[in-house]
Amino acid sequence: MHFQYAGSPYINREDLKQSYREYWAMLARPGNWWNGEQRVAIAAESRNANSCDYCARRKKALSPYNFSGEHNHHGQLPAATIDAIHRIITDQSRITQAWIKDNASQGFSEEQYVELLGIVVTVFSIDEFNRALDLSPEPLPQPQPGEPDQYRPTEAQHGTGFVAMLPVKGLSPQNADLWPQGRSANVLRAISLVPDAVRGWTTVSEGQYLSFNQIMAPTADTNRALNRMQIETVAGRVSSINECFY
Repeated sequence: MHFQYAGSPYINREDLKQSYREYWAMLARPGNWWNGEQRVAIAAESRNANSCDYCARRKKALSPYNFSGEHNHHGQLPAATIDAIHRIITDQSRITQAWIKDNASQGFSEEQYVELLGIVVTVFSIDEFNRALDLSPEPLPQPQPGEPDQYRPTEAQHGTGFVAMLPVKGLSPQNADLWPQGRSANVLRAISLVPDAVRGWTTVSEGQYLSFNQIMAPTADTNRALNRMQIETVAGRVSSINECFY
């Protein structure tokens, strides 16, 4: 796959480039609930959402659940899947648990939604990074053959958010790597019903921000051009602009 960073005056960290390469390779493979072709199609559709006329009009509506119309889309995914992708990108603050449950009752399962959510937010993070540096979006990978294994961790439980999550304690050996030092945060647990979604997001997050162990150690050496206070100032400002109040 071609990467566009060679001529950029901003990008010189090999670990960041490597984190993106690792994520694109992961995206191309079959997941737990979507095959490789579907996963790449989800990523492609996430790039289409911000130019969707219907989404722009719906965002201005008093309620997004009583607003008829059709998304601008690539036609590769079911309507409910396209709608979920577009909502996550353009109107995420008005997603409700009732909407997620209603989708599940119609065959768009909670597990499929969480895997989709992991893909959308991770691809969006990569794309926004490139957009901030006036770089074109990276080419999406070629899907790999195979079918999803439909793995659902037995320790997943409801009670905290809109979807089932893995607990901080008592993970199976298969998922013990998710929470370093036995600590986590709900912002990560939100996609833990699909453990590989956490792994994919963490791969990118460690390159763009910090590793989980570094986050939990404010005085740790970040090996970045910015010091920790500068990093957190930028992170806080971006979160405020994006209305992310976590």
